[in-house]
This record gives sequence, C-alpha cells and structure tokens, in this order.
Amino acid sequence: MPLINHPCTLCCRPTSMWCSRCQGAWYCSPEHLQTDWARHRKECVPAMPDNHATNGYTVNMIATPPPAEPQYITVSAILFSPEEERPRIISISCRPSHKPSQGMCPVPMVQSHFPDNQAESIVLTQGLNGEPLRFPLHLWYNTTALAKGAPLNRSIYHITSGAAPKSWSGTVIVLKFNGSRRQGYSDAGSNDLPALSAYFLAYGKSS
Repeated sequence: MPLINHPCTLCCRPTSMWCSRCQGAWYCSPEHLQTDWARHRKECVPAMPDNHATNGYTVNMIATPPPAEPQYITVSAILFSPEEERPRIISISCRPSHKPSQGMCPVPMVQSHFPDNQAESIVLTQGLNGEPLRFPLHLWYNTTALAKGAPLNRSIYHITSGAAPKSWSGTVIVLKFNGSRRQGYSDAGSNDLPALSAYFLAYGKSS
C-alpha cells in the first residue's frame, strides 16, 4: 500500500500519521500534536464516540497512522465456459469480509461472469469415492441456464467424456477453500479436476 503523505499541521513535513481522535488533522509526531493541542482541541471533533474524553480533553490523544484500507485478495479459480472445450484457470478477486473476527469468508467477485446475476453456489465436500476433501470446493453456477436448458457446457462435457447423467449448461466457476472451516480461499488448479469430474458424473444420478 503506498505511503500516505500529508503535510504536518505544525511544521508541514510530510507525514502518514493523524490525530487518532478526529482523524482529520495530520502530524509528523505525537509531540507536534501535543504542541498544537491548545489550538487543535477547539476543532477536534471525535470521528467516533470517545469514551475517554474528559472536559474536552482526551487522554488517549495520539498521532497514529490511519488504518489500512481492506485489501482485496486474488485467487486462482477454475472456469468451465460453455463455449470452450477445456476448463481453464482464471483469477478472481475476493472482497474482504466485514466481520473477519467472526470467521466470515471473503466474498468472491464472480458477478461479471454471470451478467443476469442468477448465480448460486454449492460447496463440494467429498471427492473421489466419497472421501472428505481437505480443501472443499465452492462451485458457482447459473441457475437460469440450468433450469432453462441453455446450451451444453462443453468443458464439463469434455472432462466427463459426455457420461454425466444430467447436462450442465451455462458458466461454472470453482473456487477452493483454504481449509475445512471455509474462512478463506486458496488457489484452485488442475489437481482439483478429478474431484470435480466425479461430482459432475454423480450429479443427478439420484433424481
């Protein structure tokens, strides 16, 4: 992340620290904030409820770097395109969770691959012969395409040699969780194709 440079309110030296109370005034050091406090306190409005304020003076007033913006992560995913003969690896950006402390998983930005926003997802937890997957697979697919019988997905047809009991249609994107707790993603790759092929072959057999 690039360094944020603002002029210090007191000496104009470039700084990346601000008043942690109002988050609107920049200082190159805690000392310069203290020096300027007699003036700054008149305009220092807390950016959030301040439980430490006493008669307009805040005991935890310090100059600190502003919190970093949440960073999107990019992972490799497998794209099964209806028009292509073989699946291929693509990059998918994932928006950070708003509640990472609660173990919420980042949100994959797959909308551009599903223009009608009719994308749903399922989680594949078993691989070949019903063995549990150490890294579950997250499949995104177009519900409208499946329901309306859109053109056959050629790349899925290819990896199953046409033996799948139900034909998949529309776009399918597969991401790979980084563990059984499903709190994040890791890179999916060709090693995941056997488990996916087994799933496509089993899909619809019981219905």
